[in-house]
Amino acid sequence: MSNIKGAIGHLRTINRHRRLVRKHCFRIGLIRQGLMHDLSKYSPSEFIVGAKYFQGTRSPNNAEREAIGYSSAWLHHKGRNKHHYEYWIDYNVRGKDPDAPVLIPVEMPKKYLAEMIMDRIAASKVYCGKNYKDDDSLKYFLSGIEKAPMHPNTSRDLEFYLRMLADKGEKETFKAIRQMLKEDKKNGRA
Repeated sequence: MSNIKGAIGHLRTINRHRRLVRKHCFRIGLIRQGLMHDLSKYSPSEFIVGAKYFQGTRSPNNAEREAIGYSSAWLHHKGRNKHHYEYWIDYNVRGKDPDAPVLIPVEMPKKYLAEMIMDRIAASKVYCGKNYKDDDSLKYFLSGIEKAPMHPNTSRDLEFYLRMLADKGEKETFKAIRQMLKEDKKNGRA
């Protein structure tokens, strides 16, 4: 694919994805996060790579991984976007051997968990297109569950809401997420 076609296709995909996330975030009350979602995708570090590996049916990050063994765009992206669980991985220096720290997942704050859910729904809608079903995000999550270094509480909550989406649809799921965010705010954790 030519660079121009890849750039145009990638830009359209990013814009469509951000529109969907914004719409979903607004529905659950995350206005600022909806507006700010994935702005780093327009940075040269991410956009140029995305245009080069654009295919339209899956993330260009996976194509870059296959080509060079890792994704430079993803490494840039996950370190700047708190709605990715990979952002919430830290070192544990309190282990038996402090000279050999271990990477540990940290529980995600609920507002970023909620944004992650909206992100996954939007990504499924973009990549599945007219074939999208409410269980697509759950299927994707379950296909990688063994490999994900995600905090157990974050993983549990993510799976809970994705199962709700698959079983009850967006309206009920978004209502439940709004309630979760409201309770989190009430308890002073937002």
